[in-house]
Formats: sequence, C-alpha cells, structure tokens
Amino acid sequence: MREKTAIGFALGAAALLGYNLHAMFLTLPDEAMQGAIYRILFFHAPSAIVGMIGYFIALVFSVLYLSSNKLKWDSLAASIVEVSLVFSCVNIVTGSIWARIIWGIWWTWDYRLTSALVCVLIFAAYLMMRRAIEEPTQRARLSSALCIFGCVDVVIVWKSIEWFRNNHPGPVLSIRTGGGTMDPNMERIFYLNLLAILMIAISLVLVRTRQEAMSREIDSLRRFANAM
Repeated sequence: MREKTAIGFALGAAALLGYNLHAMFLTLPDEAMQGAIYRILFFHAPSAIVGMIGYFIALVFSVLYLSSNKLKWDSLAASIVEVSLVFSCVNIVTGSIWARIIWGIWWTWDYRLTSALVCVLIFAAYLMMRRAIEEPTQRARLSSALCIFGCVDVVIVWKSIEWFRNNHPGPVLSIRTGGGTMDPNMERIFYLNLLAILMIAISLVLVRTRQEAMSREIDSLRRFANAM
C-alpha cells in the first residue's frame, strides 16, 4: 500500500511538473526587472518552503518520540529530515545561481543566506550523528533534541527576510503579505509548482520510511544475534 501511494504521488508530481514547466517557459513572459532568470524562483522558494515544513513535521515526531519512547516516531522524523535537507540544499544552490545573475556574486553573508546555511549544517549534523551512534535509544534521544534545536533556526530563516532588510527583495507572495506584488498568473504557477515539489517530497519520505523500518528490523536481528 505504501509503495503504491509513493508511486501515485510521484506520477502526480511528474504530470503537474510537466504542466508547470510548459507554463513557465512557453506561457509566462520574462519578468520586467529580472528577465528570464526569475523562473528559478519557481523552484528556489518552493524548495525552501517544503524543507521548512518537513523540519517542523519532524519536530512533532521528535517530541512524540521523547514523550513515548517509540522508535517508529524517531524513524519518521529521520526520514523527513533527510528529504527536507535535500530541498534545503536545492534552495541554496538555486539561490546562488539567481544571485550570480542578479547581484553579480555567488554568495554574500547576509542574514537570510547565513541562517539558511546554518540550518543546513545543523540538520546535516543530525544525519551524521545518527550514523555515528549505533545504540537506537541513545541515537533517537539525541537526534530528537538536535531536531528541536534546529527548528529554532528554521524560524529565523523564515522570518529573517522580514526582520532584516538586506540584499534580498521583500516578500512578494500574498500568503506572506496579504496582498502580494507578484503577477497573479506567475503566483498561480508558483503555488502549482509548490504542490508538485511537495508531492515529490511526500513520495521520497514514503520510500525513506520503508527503508528506515527495514533498518530497524536489521538492527533488532543484529542485537539478537549478538546476544546469542
């Protein structure tokens, strides 16, 4: 059932992404100030949003683990963090490409970029720590604590564009401003691509969750064999 659900989300995402790409490159015009490069926004911002949503869902599962000591919650949190980290990296890479065209530089240490990089480093450390600790209970407990700590920085990433004025343009989406300054046709494709990327993330999480369940079973068999 889980495999069919993952395949369904993947196929739906592929179909929606195909429609979105057609609209981006063959229907929507170039942006007045940025030209053609603005189209990277349709992947840059949705990847950031999906990543941050994932981190907060992992936070919920981490809290559930700490309150119940059930390893299935830890496995779910780990699966979601791994997928979310991929989309956070996509966000940084696409942002650097955009910055090279618009600002003339690949990177600058402004608040938004620095807090996003710190977020990536925290959750990369989360995954590294899980590989370094073999005992499941200790690994789950420390991972949950680090996930909770990392989500503090996720809030900073989300709000930094409003708290600190720097090289980044101000919020343009109606979901953040209540009005929005983006063209309605562009904003519609933006949200459709956000949906497509979210569906991709869900399918990947379902795959990773199955792999984590198999890993737990292997760990149990290995500990049983060592005990014998």
